[in-house]
Amino acid sequence: MSDTKQRLLAGALTAIRQHGIAGVSARTIAAAAGVNQALVFYHFGSVDDLLAAACRAGTAERVASWSGRLAGVRSLRELLEVGRALHAEERTSGNVSVLAQMLAGAQTEERLVAPTADALRIWVDEIEAVLRRLLTGSPFAEVADVPGLARAVSAAFVGLELYDGVDAAGAERAMAALDQLGVLIEIVDELGPVTRQLLQRKITKATRRP
Repeated sequence: MSDTKQRLLAGALTAIRQHGIAGVSARTIAAAAGVNQALVFYHFGSVDDLLAAACRAGTAERVASWSGRLAGVRSLRELLEVGRALHAEERTSGNVSVLAQMLAGAQTEERLVAPTADALRIWVDEIEAVLRRLLTGSPFAEVADVPGLARAVSAAFVGLELYDGVDAAGAERAMAALDQLGVLIEIVDELGPVTRQLLQRKITKATRRP
């Protein structure tokens, strides 16, 4: 990829962070990238296409930077610890706000829907792989909708980014509640085999659809 295209991709992400999705234009992107705004259309065809490419590329880069730590997670509590660190770092850098702004833009701009969903799916796939590994052998493994849970975690991550901006204490309580859930699951996993079997039957019965 040419240096100009790389600068435009980075400039698009910077413009989203600085101006929000409503304030992004070929002019603001070009200014952030330090290039002529005509190059936006020359290389990407439209502002929306550039935003889509930038969102995908930026998300893939961020997920890759965290994949090593996620691969080393050995419990749900460790996953939440990594999640806390990820939340703090990505919020400070403004990376999560890019996804949040793209989601906001996708509500009214059809062309942003698919690329924004694709970018979110990069996070979902990474988290789903971790959850599958952590839940293997757990009484919850047979009844848990792991793909759905991975999507819930991803949605919560973006939502907490927005929530943290208006109620930091509330966001912290939400993270603490998730931590308590992780502790509960670990306690269940440490039960004896007979108790685990009884619990698993109860969970299966309680979650079975009529």
